[in-house]
Amino acid sequence: MGANAEFQVPVIEFRTSSLDLGRGTKGWHQLCKSVREACETYGCFQVVYEGISRKARDDTDTSLYEGYGIDEASNYDCVGSFAQLMWPHGHPHFCETIHTIVKQMEELNNMIWLLIIDSYGLGKKWESVMIDYKMLLLSTIICDDLVSGLEIEVGDGQWIKLSSSPSSFFFVVRDPLMAWSNGRMKAVNHRVTMSGDKDRFSIATFAMPVEGEIISTPKELVDEQHP
Repeated sequence: MGANAEFQVPVIEFRTSSLDLGRGTKGWHQLCKSVREACETYGCFQVVYEGISRKARDDTDTSLYEGYGIDEASNYDCVGSFAQLMWPHGHPHFCETIHTIVKQMEELNNMIWLLIIDSYGLGKKWESVMIDYKMLLLSTIICDDLVSGLEIEVGDGQWIKLSSSPSSFFFVVRDPLMAWSNGRMKAVNHRVTMSGDKDRFSIATFAMPVEGEIISTPKELVDEQHP
């Protein structure tokens, strides 16, 4: 079925002033609450994040072509290997641009993970398990340009259009994170539909467990409502 009119998912501002307060502060706990509510109710939210500049996004857009998919783009050597396939003599500017923004998006991913585990009161144990074993958020972060087209599925085959701002990103819960949270968080599908003759670019980082890793629910998230 077609998409409905534009719908605004929760917008959560990750301001430097709030993040610098540190874990355990009132500002941090408020962010935890907002992130958890958005993930459990909508399965996605829009992040306004100062840690990635507009210039970094613009530089990336000029380097992209539709269909690029780079494994481990936060690893500079992996980006370099990909560039050599496209340009036998290498492309240092492309490598540096992609590596820079993906590393910054990875930092954002890690930050959201800390907010999630703190929102459930899980603490240091799950922080080390998820980061050390590179399971991270079992999710997707999308860096969109301003050409509309991104949609999420809200049930019964209905799709909702999302609108973004120049400084925002979309965080999307995927099935593995819903499983890890014991059904508390809502996994949603996303897609892109568009018309017209404008080029559209986006960057997506996919956080997922390593192959063969078993996703287990923390015992703290098992109760009568979530057996």
